[in-house]
Amino acid sequence: MAQSDPTLPTPANPFLARLQQPGIIVGDGGMGTMLYSKGVPASACFDECNLSHSKLVLDIHQAYMEAGAEIIETNTYGANRLKLGAYDLGDRVRDINFRGAKLAGNAREIVGLPVLIAGSVGPLGRPLAPVGRIGAAEAHGLFCEQIEGLLQGGVDLLMLETFKDLREMLIALRAARESCDLPVVAQMSFEEEGRTLAGDTPSDVVRALEAAGADVIGANCSTGPVRMARVLAEMAAVAARPLSAQPNAGWPEVVAGRIVYVSGPVYMGEQARHMAGLGARLLGGCCGTTPEHIREVARQVRAEAPPTDSQAQAAAVAERAEPTPAGPYSPANSDNGGPLAPVVTAEGEEVGESHSVRETAQPGSFAWKLGREFVTTVELEPPRGINPAKLLAGAAMLRARGISAVDITDSARGRASMSVMAVSNMVRQQVGAEVIIHFCTRDRSLLGLQAELLGAHAMGQRIILALTGDPPNPVEKIGSSGVFDIDSIGLIKLLKKMNAGLDVSGNTIGGHTEFLIGCAFNPNARDLDLEIERLTSKMAAGADFVMTQPFFDVTWLDRTLDLVRGFDLPILMGILPLQSGRHAEFLHNEVPGITIPDWARQRMHAAGANGRQEGIAMAQELVQYAYSRVAGAYLMPSFGRYEVCAQVLEVVPEVQAALAAAAGGPPGD
Repeated sequence: MAQSDPTLPTPANPFLARLQQPGIIVGDGGMGTMLYSKGVPASACFDECNLSHSKLVLDIHQAYMEAGAEIIETNTYGANRLKLGAYDLGDRVRDINFRGAKLAGNAREIVGLPVLIAGSVGPLGRPLAPVGRIGAAEAHGLFCEQIEGLLQGGVDLLMLETFKDLREMLIALRAARESCDLPVVAQMSFEEEGRTLAGDTPSDVVRALEAAGADVIGANCSTGPVRMARVLAEMAAVAARPLSAQPNAGWPEVVAGRIVYVSGPVYMGEQARHMAGLGARLLGGCCGTTPEHIREVARQVRAEAPPTDSQAQAAAVAERAEPTPAGPYSPANSDNGGPLAPVVTAEGEEVGESHSVRETAQPGSFAWKLGREFVTTVELEPPRGINPAKLLAGAAMLRARGISAVDITDSARGRASMSVMAVSNMVRQQVGAEVIIHFCTRDRSLLGLQAELLGAHAMGQRIILALTGDPPNPVEKIGSSGVFDIDSIGLIKLLKKMNAGLDVSGNTIGGHTEFLIGCAFNPNARDLDLEIERLTSKMAAGADFVMTQPFFDVTWLDRTLDLVRGFDLPILMGILPLQSGRHAEFLHNEVPGITIPDWARQRMHAAGANGRQEGIAMAQELVQYAYSRVAGAYLMPSFGRYEVCAQVLEVVPEVQAALAAAAGGPPGD
C-alpha cells in the first residue's frame, strides 16, 4: 500500500495541528464577567444562561471570535451536578453542557472562522476527602458526566481550568482521557505567593500533569498578568509540553455597586507579549477580560510573528492552486454506449438532443474520472454568517489531500446559510477545487431555478446534485416557507433540457449547458419501494450519477447494489465517520434517514475514549469493501471535522497517488 506524503500530514486534531505551527494561539476571555456586565445577576447560575439567555451567550462568543480568538470556551465552567444542584438544576447536566457546546458551535458557523471549541470544565466546588466528603470515585463520575454532554455537543478539545487542588485536577484529567481522545488543556489556579491553594508549586504541577498526559499545561484566573508571568516562568523552566496563560484583567474593585476589573486592553496586550516571550503558546484571559482585551492581545502577540492559522493556510494553498478551467468540457466517448436519448417532457414533447458531460469530459476532471476511477468527495456546509474562512480552509486542506471534489450543501436541514452558489464559486476560484453543488428546489421558483443555473454555468460550475430539500426549519423563526414549484425529478428534467440547449419554456439559450447531474438515494428509507420508484424516475429523467445517504454495514451495501443492479449509473457511497458511542446513538435514534446496526453501535461504545479512531477505522473498512463495487465515496463530516474525512480516505489508492504526485515522487510500497 502506498505511503502518505510526510510533507502533507493529515491532522489528527485541529488543535494539535495548530500547536505544531509557529505563532501564539489566542484564547477568549471571561464569559462569567461578560454575562455579569450584560445584566445577569452575580447570584444567578451563569451556566444555565445556555438555556434561558442563549442569544446573549451566543453574542458573547461571537464577539470574542471577531476580536481574534482562535479558541472559544463553552459557557460550562460550573456545569457539574454538584454546582448545578445548588440551583436545583442537578438533573440538567447533559442539557446545559450540550447546549453550551452547540451555542459555541453556532457562533462559529455565524462568524465563519476556523475557530476551535473548547469544552470548559471547572472544579466541583466542594473539597475532596479527607478534607471534604467527595471521594475520588464520585468525583471521577461527576467529571465524566459533564464531559459526556460536551462531547455530544461536538467540542474540539477540553479545557480543565481554575483547579486549585492538583489531586482534583488529576482526577478530572483521568476522566477526560477515559472519555475521549480529544486534546486536553489543564490549567491550575495559583495564589499571590505562586502556589496553588493546596500548596503545589508550578514545577510540581507541570511534572504531575505531564506524567498524566495533558497536552497543554498552564495557569488561569486568581491573579493578574504580572504574578501569572512569574508562575509561567517557573513552569517554563521544567516543562516539555506547551504552556498556556489566561490571567484576570488585574484585581477587581467595586464601582457604583458593581465589580469591575482595572487592567486595560493595551496593558493586557503588553503583558501577553511578555508571557509569549517566556514560552506561552496559548494566551487569553479570564475574569474581566473582554473582547476589547482579546483584540489587543491578538494584535500585539501577532505583530512580530503573525500566526499561520488555517485561514492563512487556505489562502496560501489557493494562491498556489491552478484554477479549474471555466470553459465547457470537450467531447469524448462515453463508457455507457453513446449519447443519451432525446429529452421528453411530461406531456411527451421531444425537446432535442441532450449532452452529457460524462460522454467526453476534460481528462482528469471529476466528470472524466466518474466511472473510470474511484472518486472521493467530502461535504462542506456554508456558514450561517458572512465569513466563509473556515469552509475555505477545509476545502483547501481536502484539495491538498487529493480529494476529487467537495460538496457544498444548500441550507441543509432547512436552516438558512450563505448562498450555495456564492460559496461554490469562492471554493472554485480561491481554492481551485471542483465542486458538487447541492441544489434544492425548496427555495426557488421555476424561473429562479433556471436563472441561478444559467449563472452557475457562466461561472464555470458544472456539477449539480438535484435535490428537493428539507422544508424550512421552524426553529429558525424567519417566517419563510418553501416554494417547491418542482421536486428533484423536475429539476433533473430542467437540467437535461438546458443541456439540450432550451430553457424552461422551450426557447433556445444560445447553446447547450454541460451539467453533470447527480441524484440522491436513501437506502435506509422507511418505504424502500417508493425510494426505488423515485430512483427509477430520476434515472429516466436523465441523472448521470447517484449519491447515497450513509451506509454503516457492508451487507446493506450489497443489498442496495442488488436492488439497483439494473441502473446503469455510477454510485457514490455515503459514509459518515462516527465519533463515539453517544454520537452513534444520537444519529440512530434522532436523525431521519440514518440507521446504524446494533453491532456498529456496540462497537463504538466498546471503543470508549478511542471512539473517533474506531469510527475512522470502521469508515475505512467500508471504503475498502466498496472500492471495487461502487464508483466512489461521499463523506459527511460531523461537527465540521474535515480532517477526519481526510484520514478515512487515506486508504484510497487514488488519494495515495495524488499525495505521492504532490510530493514529487512515486507511491511507496
